[in-house]
Amino acid sequence: MMQDSTKSEPVISGILAFDTSCYTTSLAFVDERGKVRAEKRRMLPVKKGERGLRQGDAFFLHGQHLPELLAEILQELRDGGKKIKIEAVAISTRPRPEPESYLPVFRAGYLVAHALATTLEVPLIETSHQEGHIMAGLYSAQEVGQRDEWLQSPFLAVHLSGGTTELLRVQYESTKISHCEDAAAYNATMFQIKKLGGTLDLHAGQLVDRVGVALGLSFPAGPELEKVAARATEEKDQIFLPAAVKGYNLSFSGAETAALRMISKLDSANDCDTVNREKSVLRTGQASHIARAVERCIASTLEKILRKAVEEEKISKILIVGGVAANTFLRQRLRHRLEHKAVGAQLAFATPQLSGDNAVGVALIGHKRLETSSIVVDPYKS
Repeated sequence: MMQDSTKSEPVISGILAFDTSCYTTSLAFVDERGKVRAEKRRMLPVKKGERGLRQGDAFFLHGQHLPELLAEILQELRDGGKKIKIEAVAISTRPRPEPESYLPVFRAGYLVAHALATTLEVPLIETSHQEGHIMAGLYSAQEVGQRDEWLQSPFLAVHLSGGTTELLRVQYESTKISHCEDAAAYNATMFQIKKLGGTLDLHAGQLVDRVGVALGLSFPAGPELEKVAARATEEKDQIFLPAAVKGYNLSFSGAETAALRMISKLDSANDCDTVNREKSVLRTGQASHIARAVERCIASTLEKILRKAVEEEKISKILIVGGVAANTFLRQRLRHRLEHKAVGAQLAFATPQLSGDNAVGVALIGHKRLETSSIVVDPYKS
């Protein structure tokens, strides 16, 4: 990618990326050196007491957010009279890098990205939401150090969110693109991902959100539940939820049932209805212990499958990404348990800012894809 040296104004060349997940509209711009120059995100609003959005409602909300966020990010990039040269547009088109992976919300971003790439006559680089999380984790995790070193050999990854709970074996695909006659050359998967296991029912984020909403917290409940859990003090009052594991697979439905049963008992004891729950249940000491039990359950479950994976796969490097990975207790607990010399794992976490849904990883994949292209030909040439 070359800057236009004939212009007197400074020019920023790079990749503009979009990600429209189930609950967040995201845009990011990465320059030709792979540096994140701007990022914009907006959560999709969920009504108090609700546990999510229908796909149709989320699609509609993305349609409202996209033009506003696009205007905001371009304004930020142009600050000080800078010129912007979009070399390519990157977009997450599906949840996972699998042929059958599909959710309607990703079409919202694709439609805008495709129209923009066609208008500008630049490549449209397609990837998956999961690959974006992995790349954002590699980019932001302080433990990774030199990202290229992690890309030289396979590593384990855990993707934890409201829509995904999976243990993965990841290998970077470093194939050089010698020439690009069509868009398909750009859109090969960035990572070779093998799913080792995952949830058989609820995702980790769903457990957090369902228990959190039952406690009277807003959706998504992660940040608020973490604050409530931080108030848990007395070890003698600890509550334990079942951590069900079979091989590399796990289950959170039993933990949800147990937690909701406890909350129901608190409701009855405090003569609490749904409307007044926030004022009564959250003020009891038990609420903090239930919240901490949820965190402990997720951490214990992950510890079990990761110990097994480190031993059987002979891989010590573990990258943990996704919104649930932002939880401080989870990070500390897994470090303490898995980085012990008896296990010997090397953990890396996406930063809290880039643990949740974002377009930064998508933009970085776009940058990496162009970086491995020695000849760029019109990708829309028939």
